[in-house]
Amino acid sequence: MKDRVKDRVIAIDGPSGSGKSTITKLLANELNFTYLDTGAMFRALAYKLDQLDIDFSGQALSNEDLMKARDFLESLDFQYAPSKDVLIKINGEDLSQKIREHHVSRLASQISKFPVVREYLAKIQKDAARERPSILEGRDIGTVIFPNAALKFFLTADNDVRARRRLKQLRAKGAGGDLSLEQIKKDIEKRDQEDSRRETAPLKKAEDAIVINTSALTIEETINQMIQAYKRRQELFK
Repeated sequence: MKDRVKDRVIAIDGPSGSGKSTITKLLANELNFTYLDTGAMFRALAYKLDQLDIDFSGQALSNEDLMKARDFLESLDFQYAPSKDVLIKINGEDLSQKIREHHVSRLASQISKFPVVREYLAKIQKDAARERPSILEGRDIGTVIFPNAALKFFLTADNDVRARRRLKQLRAKGAGGDLSLEQIKKDIEKRDQEDSRRETAPLKKAEDAIVINTSALTIEETINQMIQAYKRRQELFK
């Protein structure tokens, strides 16, 4: 009998460099699921919140700034993928390209630690997933955003492998020329520690998540494992 308490969601969590983003997009295409780009959502909110006179660089907001941010968010008309060529539109403004600007990425990293922002986006993500089977990737998708996801994965990889992947990504973008592999590895380890210890939405494996170490796997081999797991639970997505 179908378990109707399960959300029609595939949650993919794990640390940076584990292959989450690439694999999530490919798996979504393979299964014809909606890929919810949570990173783009945070950047879109960052772009709009940057219009407020609020300093998000600290660890906490004053009561006044918190109310200002909450009121502002509640006034927004946030649309995710309203059409084929538009990824995100807020208050009628297409932000698909503007959210890629460098300063927006920096601000997105700052605002993502605040519960008022995460709670706002969690509602949008849950509403979208109710409409159609979806795939999301992050650090707390299976533990916080969709604890009742029908299928959960936790991707990981050895730190050396993750560092090499990160360096390759930077080189492909023409960046990171002054960074050594060892420095990138140290940065990864530091971020893992910070992400796992932070109070809001820490990096954590869900108890019912399927762990896949991608260190020695190709992208195709990883996706094949995930597809086999999906087929065993396919009924939950109907």
